[in-house]
Amino acid sequence: MLLWLTIAGIWIIDRVLKVLIQGNFVPGESVIVIPKFFHLTYVLNPGAAFGLLPGRSWFFILTALLVTAGIIYAQFKIPREDWLTRLSLGLIGGGALGNLYDRVFIGKVVDYLDFQIWTFVFNFADTAIVVGVGLLLLTMYIQERKGRNV
Repeated sequence: MLLWLTIAGIWIIDRVLKVLIQGNFVPGESVIVIPKFFHLTYVLNPGAAFGLLPGRSWFFILTALLVTAGIIYAQFKIPREDWLTRLSLGLIGGGALGNLYDRVFIGKVVDYLDFQIWTFVFNFADTAIVVGVGLLLLTMYIQERKGRNV
């Protein structure tokens, strides 16, 4: 249940934030939140994270569908008590579905989180994916360490 609630929660939060951005900004518009550190900047990204591979939406749609299928399959294999793995997969799945929605219905991904310490603009879904992958790697590392100590 945690996996599905996390997917739904991430997707809903992502949609609400993107609708707010689209309703209150025009593409390219930026509002300074913390000077020289954080802006809200509305960007329509035709590629992947960091603008990689622009114009290859079909590839990212296929990838998101494969990730979602893998998560559906994995949820039957993961023990119920392994909540951290379930949470990790929920974050990844929710983020993947959030960006998939944009690619299918808008043709590009809505990005808006603009930290001035680098040149890339990203969104809540991207953040969920990165945190989910990080937690999944941490979980795998912990399980590997436990396996060696047995």
